[in-house]
Amino acid sequence: MMNLLAATVAQGEEYSPLAPEPAELVVGSLAFAIVLILVGWKLVPAIRKTLEERTEAIEGGLDKANKRQAEAEAVYKEYRAKLQEAQREAGRLREEAREQGAAIIAEMKEQAQVEARRITEAAQAQIEAERQQAMQSLRAEIGAMSVDLAGRVVGESLEDSARQSRVVDRFLEELEGRARTQEQITS
Repeated sequence: MMNLLAATVAQGEEYSPLAPEPAELVVGSLAFAIVLILVGWKLVPAIRKTLEERTEAIEGGLDKANKRQAEAEAVYKEYRAKLQEAQREAGRLREEAREQGAAIIAEMKEQAQVEARRITEAAQAQIEAERQQAMQSLRAEIGAMSVDLAGRVVGESLEDSARQSRVVDRFLEELEGRARTQEQITS
């Protein structure tokens, strides 16, 4: 190159660093064409193949993502449906529990009323039995006293049981009649 520069300056031509030599231009053009052919023949198909693989991978990933998103939406909808069904079931169970509670309360009230009636009836029966027993005991005592009193008044003994019974019954009937008459007067 130095020789070329010296030869150009010796001829009186002006040297331009931007203007290449024709021989360099031919050699550079040939080298560029060879590199271009090699790149087009070997590298471009490999680059295209790599780009196609990446495109397919990206598209496949997008398809998978879309499918998974659709699956997720389906699962979400199913979850929401199950949640709503569970809420309806819970409401139904609460209502059933309320109804059962009301039925149990009504049944318990009824049982309590039946038990109260039974206890009241038993108490009344016991009171009536005790009253009857007291009446019989009182009749026997009053009868004995009235026979003794009548025997003293009459001056004779009323030992005969049939006679005693008639006297006692008459006396008690008179007492009961007087009691009824007084009740009617006070009423």
